[in-house]
Amino acid sequence: MTQGSRAPAALDRQTIDRFTARMREAGLPEIATQAFLRALRFVAEGGATTMPEASIEPVASLPSLEGLEAYADAGRAVANRTVVIKLNGGLGTSMGLSRAKSLLPIRPGVSFLDLIARQILWQREHWRCELPLVLMNSYRTRDDSLAALARYVGLESRVPLDFLQHKVPRVHAETGQPIEWPDDDDLAWCPPGHGDLYIALASSGMLGKLRAAGIRYAFVSNADNLGAVLDPRILGWVAESGLPFAMEVASRTASDRKGGHLARREGRLVLREVAQCPEADLPAFQDVERHRFFNTNNLWLDLDALAEVLDRSPEGLALPVIRNEKRVSPSDDSSPRCYQLETAMGSAIECFDGAQAILVPRERFAPVKTTSDLLTLWSDAYALSEDARMVPVDAEANRLRVIELDPRYYARIDDLEARFPHGAPSLRRCRRLSIEGDHRFGADVTIEGEVRLETASDLPVVIERGRRLVG
Repeated sequence: MTQGSRAPAALDRQTIDRFTARMREAGLPEIATQAFLRALRFVAEGGATTMPEASIEPVASLPSLEGLEAYADAGRAVANRTVVIKLNGGLGTSMGLSRAKSLLPIRPGVSFLDLIARQILWQREHWRCELPLVLMNSYRTRDDSLAALARYVGLESRVPLDFLQHKVPRVHAETGQPIEWPDDDDLAWCPPGHGDLYIALASSGMLGKLRAAGIRYAFVSNADNLGAVLDPRILGWVAESGLPFAMEVASRTASDRKGGHLARREGRLVLREVAQCPEADLPAFQDVERHRFFNTNNLWLDLDALAEVLDRSPEGLALPVIRNEKRVSPSDDSSPRCYQLETAMGSAIECFDGAQAILVPRERFAPVKTTSDLLTLWSDAYALSEDARMVPVDAEANRLRVIELDPRYYARIDDLEARFPHGAPSLRRCRRLSIEGDHRFGADVTIEGEVRLETASDLPVVIERGRRLVG
């Protein structure tokens, strides 16, 4: 819940009917409607959307990927009963895109989706299995993404290539009623968070199709996380150990202090996001020595176990509700405040008896959230491997490297491309690059050490071809 926000108005029958009618008119399935109403009732009745520090305990230790080498053969043996699911519903709006973020270029002519498809095809060939790829798309990402994958002949499998996530109504912060926004009805709706994965699998029929095709295990990750490649050691460990749910976590550093962390509550593993943390507990939340592990959003599911849980839960999994408050129109400060109810897919770890987490190297968590992340991937700090992975040339240096680009000139992808028309400079030996003001780079520029570029001029500063900047 946004700190200091007002509690929503109490729900009456008429309000429930309005939300129900709105979702049914939009063609949303009953399980999505009931899951949303459960969350709405929970918040309206004063249910806790926060997780106080006093209610949880830190996680002291976990099994590590390094100790799973003996499971690799078992993983390859069950690859034919496994699906790779990529969350592909996000638009790259923060970088000025209006289409799927996974269509961003990583190398000239090569996007996230291209690499994902090539990874699957490589694993099929070398593991001699039919490993399906499935995208969880949104209404806005579906057409472009499927068109991009159409160039890969043979990528299709015994199950469809995608299914759709749901949408839910936004709630007026003052009245508790559904938002009405005739100028742009899309703004009256919002995504329900990636916790929607579980009921979207069921309502779309995808869960049934996967199980009917003999598929039992799923590896789920974000499409923008280039480190998230199916690992036979983890797959074998999940299958051999009979785990219903497993989460990959990595060690937190100072740069991760604002992100969600793993904890224990009443003996179960739980995930706490910053939106669930009371303001008074923020120092403990951000203490990376106390709460040592963060969720990479790389998850492993036993689909039979998921089906059993959903059979007992007609309203979907009882995931913790996150209430985020926003303006209806992000570009109009006079538009009403609304809140959107979201869930995180990692929080399902507390819904499965026997769920486990495993510590993995930081290289399995390489999301692209900003143009700074993208510039690093464009550079020689990363290499494209034979099996279509983006691999850091120096993993330790990569963890420590900091790239800071002036958002006035570099926040959008077209701005980034305009200022680096010949591609990224060499960043392999760069520890920190900070750019303030408008700088435009020629070809074959090298940056080493810690370099700060700064200008207050309205005219761009040109970094000439072949320059070597050392700090």
